[in-house]
Amino acid sequence: MENIESITQQLTAVMNELLDNHPINKGSIFVVGCSSSEVVGGHIGKDSSADVGKAIFETAYKICKDRGLFLACQCCEHLNRCLVIDSECAEHFGYEPVCVVPWLHGGGSLATAAYHGLRNAVVVEHIRASAGIDIGDTLIGMHLKDVAVPVHPSIDKIGSAHIVAAFCRPKLVGGERARYE
Repeated sequence: MENIESITQQLTAVMNELLDNHPINKGSIFVVGCSSSEVVGGHIGKDSSADVGKAIFETAYKICKDRGLFLACQCCEHLNRCLVIDSECAEHFGYEPVCVVPWLHGGGSLATAAYHGLRNAVVVEHIRASAGIDIGDTLIGMHLKDVAVPVHPSIDKIGSAHIVAAFCRPKLVGGERARYE
């Protein structure tokens, strides 16, 4: 396993590359899905690391906060891939909180870190994020807006976990006579 510092440096590079090349509006949501098991070289859901989850949360949160974005941290499939967000985000977008508290083996290390690291954390079932990163093939697509454009950053792994990122663009509508910017 790579050390925590290396993991945070890789995540910082990937998020900054994505957001520098495909900026999203302030006040938008950035979603992160993460298998800490995959990051440490294990099998998804089998080797969770609280330290890795905390490091990834803290790094992603700082970048999002510095850019004026809301961070959403996806829970694992045992919590139906619900998301941990700040209550201000839920209120702003009209997302209804559900009653559950993520923990290491029921929600995952990233969601647990977010739940305990955000000032006013809530869990919601669905969001419509404008961009995100999937660390370890956790399937964040269900939480992105309709037209997600995959991005393969110059760094293709965080720790041992495969990554893919995405940003969303508005739908192109109107047919053959339409003009687009």
